[in-house]
This record gives sequence, C-alpha cells and structure tokens, in this order.
Amino acid sequence: MSYASPWIIGDVALLGETARRFLAAEAVPRQPEWEARRCVDRGFWREAGEIGLLCAGVPETYGGGGGTFAHDLVILQEQARALEHGFGNPVHSGIVAHYLASFGTEEQKLRWLPGMASGEVVAAIAMSEPGAGSDLQSITTRAVRDGDEYVIDGAKTFITNGGSCDLVVVVASTDPPRRARGISLFLVDADTPGFRRGRVLDKIGQHGADTAELFFDEVRVPVGALLGGVEGQGFVQLMRQLPQERLIIAVMAVTAAEQALEQTVRYVKERHVFGEPLFNKQNTRFELAECATLTHAGRVFADSCVERHLRGELDSATASMAKWWLSEVQCQVVDRCLQLFGGYGYMREFPIARMYADARAQKIYGGANEVMKELIARSL
Repeated sequence: MSYASPWIIGDVALLGETARRFLAAEAVPRQPEWEARRCVDRGFWREAGEIGLLCAGVPETYGGGGGTFAHDLVILQEQARALEHGFGNPVHSGIVAHYLASFGTEEQKLRWLPGMASGEVVAAIAMSEPGAGSDLQSITTRAVRDGDEYVIDGAKTFITNGGSCDLVVVVASTDPPRRARGISLFLVDADTPGFRRGRVLDKIGQHGADTAELFFDEVRVPVGALLGGVEGQGFVQLMRQLPQERLIIAVMAVTAAEQALEQTVRYVKERHVFGEPLFNKQNTRFELAECATLTHAGRVFADSCVERHLRGELDSATASMAKWWLSEVQCQVVDRCLQLFGGYGYMREFPIARMYADARAQKIYGGANEVMKELIARSL
C-alpha cells in the first residue's frame, strides 16, 4: 500500500532514517539486558544525545536540535518501530523538554535543557499518585511556601524514568482549596535532600522502562524551581501540553500496530499448516485485511492530527480521540495478529508476544481511555 506520512519530509525524514539506523544498531541488541535490569544504561542516553536524538525540537540556544515537534515525533515513531519501550525519550524529549521550552524561565531553560539534550540529565514528570491517577485535581502532594523556598511533601507512582532521573517535574498543590487553580509545577533536582526513590515497579510489559515510585519528604526547593515562576499556573500548563503527550501515544500506537501487521504477514506466508502457507487460509486473509484497514485508517487520522498540531490547531478533544482510538486499535491489531502465530505468539522469544504485553499500558497512561471519552463528550 503506497502511502507516506505528509509531515515526514526533508530533514525530518533524514532524522528519522538516522534514528532508525541508530536504534537498530545500538538499542535492539541491548534490549534483553535492559529488560533484565529494568533500566536503560546511561551510556545509551549520552550516545543518543551525541547524534541529536534528544530534544530535537528544542531551540539550539538551549542545546537542542533547533527543529520542530515533528523532529521529536519522527524519532519517537522510529523508537516504536524498533519495539523499544524501555528508553524513556517520549517523556524526556517529547514531554518534559517542551514544558521547559514553553513555560520555563530563561534561567530554568539554561540550567536544564542543555544537559537534557546531551543525555547528561534524564528527566521525568511526576503526576500520578497512589490515590490519584487521571484525576489531577485530586492530588495530595503539597508545596508550601516558606520564605524563599517551597517545602514539598507527597508521593508519586508509575513514574517513567523515575528510577534514574536527575530532574523531575513535580505536580503539586500550592493552594488546595482552589483545586485546579491551586496546582503548580516544580523542577526538582534528584539530589535534593528529602527526595527518594521507591521500587522500580514490576510491570506486565515494557520491562526495560524504570517506572518507579517517588517520595518527597520535606523537600526544600528554591522559589526559582517553580516552573515559569508563577504559582497556580500548573493546571493551565498541563492542559496545554497534554494534547501533545496524547498525540505522541497515538502515533507510537499506530506505528506499533503497523509493525505487528508487517511481522504477521511475513510469518503467515512462511508458516505452513495442512500442507500450505497459513496465508492461503481465508480466515487468515480476512483477519489481516481487517487489521490492515484499521491500521491504515489509524495512520491517516494520526497524520492529520500531527499536521494540525504543527499548525497549532489540534484541540484537546481531537487529541483525546486519537489517544483512545489508536491505543485501542493497537491492542486489537496486536491481539489478532498474535492469534495467527498460534502457540508461538505466547512465547516471549517472538516479538509479537512482547508487543502484546507492551501495548496494554497505552490505554491507561496519558489519561485513561475512559477519561478520553469523557473529554470528547464534553466537546459535543
């Protein structure tokens, strides 16, 4: 099927090719090691930084690649194509870097972005809590002003890059009675006294990712750690950036579905049952025809959303549509493809089995899909 994403052109396409070669050569061979350790080694972060795969959409003034969000996204798409879910670059470059670039003070940008672009600094964002996932207005982490400092107390969980991060953007309440209007974001150095890491969590899939618990016990940060320097703007900042996070999830989801389909077509043409290729069976062909249609429709929708976002026109409801539907498509396509592998599909030595386990979280993080439907409904 001849179709090319219209936003992947020029230097964006060239960067995508660079990312594809690098990930195939340097990431894929290390995946078993990363899964065993539940952490991507820091050397790999620095290697990625050296060839421009970190913070590609950040201005060169701050050490970035000087590109647009399309440059970040094509790298993340290639990461999904390589089936690499341990490398926390979607959070690092796709989310945290853009919070800093969009809302940070000049001092904050100069302090953190160059290190993030080089791979010397690994970044995380701490939203979810043990008692508050998609409902950000119910967070209990508090930041209380004390002179020229804020004192942060609370706990976060399910934090990508949490086990290794040097910088964590903490979502905290600075004025609990005001709920959403009382939320602020803080840039917390992992070396700050009172900050500690809990467990690296044992997940169903995405074993190479150091998803962790984080604790803040009277963590004192200077007033200058308040993102943007204005208290109570956190919820507004989150709402402006979450559509981009959801778009990242959507694009990586449809890319994973394409990979599942490609690998399955190859397998069923090689696998013989009852004396002929499995591909010759009508049920196999019909299943793959449906998966191909779903995947192609998903790709066209995702590309439309990317183009709208690059023009500054992607609204929250459409981003929510992309996140929930394409993560559902990913899970459905991977499941149906796994079935065509038979018993081999359940063996982790086959990529389709890992794809199945890795896909399930897509319907949960970035806002549960049920929440996405509620956001869509509110726009009707």
